[in-house]
Amino acid sequence: MSVHPYARLKPEVILDAVESTGLRADGRLLALNSYENRVYQVGIEDAAPVVVKFYRPGRWSEAAIREEHAFALELAAQEVPVVAPMADAVGETLHPHQGFLFALYPRQGGRTPDLEQRENLVRIGRFIARIHAVGRAGHFEARERLDADELGEIAREDVLASERLPVELESVYDDLSADVLDRIVRRIAEAGPVPQIRLHGDTHPGNILWTETGPHFVDLDDACTGPAVQDLWMFLSGDAMEMSSQMLALLEGYETFVRFDRRELALITPLRTLRILRHAAWLARRADDPAFVQAFPVFYTTRYWEDHILTLREQAAALDEPPIYLDV
Repeated sequence: MSVHPYARLKPEVILDAVESTGLRADGRLLALNSYENRVYQVGIEDAAPVVVKFYRPGRWSEAAIREEHAFALELAAQEVPVVAPMADAVGETLHPHQGFLFALYPRQGGRTPDLEQRENLVRIGRFIARIHAVGRAGHFEARERLDADELGEIAREDVLASERLPVELESVYDDLSADVLDRIVRRIAEAGPVPQIRLHGDTHPGNILWTETGPHFVDLDDACTGPAVQDLWMFLSGDAMEMSSQMLALLEGYETFVRFDRRELALITPLRTLRILRHAAWLARRADDPAFVQAFPVFYTTRYWEDHILTLREQAAALDEPPIYLDV
């Protein structure tokens, strides 16, 4: 078995990397919850601790990471509450060290937002609109475009090639995922063309740190080009009535700053289904990472794939239903 790249990321490597930027580490080191990358809180002599993120080797190009950093700094310059990378004395935010690329971030406290509180959804919508207002002012060159056809097909191929799918379920998954992807692409086409802008890309509640002053958005790893609704739909849950109420609250805040194109409501179910396909593929790609073995043990069982296939069947049915309706 090949040695995983992160096996080289020993404590001394982490501390040396931080000190290579001119800071003096005090030896305190705490691993933080992260799977795609490795993230640590590091104590600094006579200063507040910093957070250091080591990007997964081979996951992003250097150009894509630099676009992520530039977008975060652009947002911060407009006083949008994102946790942006720290620049060193010469203005550099991305650093190489022993085969890794890493960045430093200020430590930011906070908790997961309470989405049962309508006012919290209004505030989240307001801040997402501010992200999008900045996002509309430029464009990405190196970062991913949220192309459902291409990304969905890549996800299918990666699962089928991974050898993680039980043999007895391969043909079922192959046929079902192809049908689901066809439905996704058709639903998106039926919605018609919508603006494609720079997005956070992964605004689930876990990527928001909530404080008394409101949200701080973190982790722009999945910043991409796509429709605005991608940064809104992950806050929706429950039945159609509940989701409509939640979306109304989000849009109450959102449209304080930016108009929302109601045609994008038809993209919610396709984008949700695409994420389900891509999540299974993500786990399949990372199946040899010890962190994934520990964090997602059910993935390595037949039960996971049986449940995944059931979920895809439910999504196939959902893709035939009308989009959520806002009574406004």
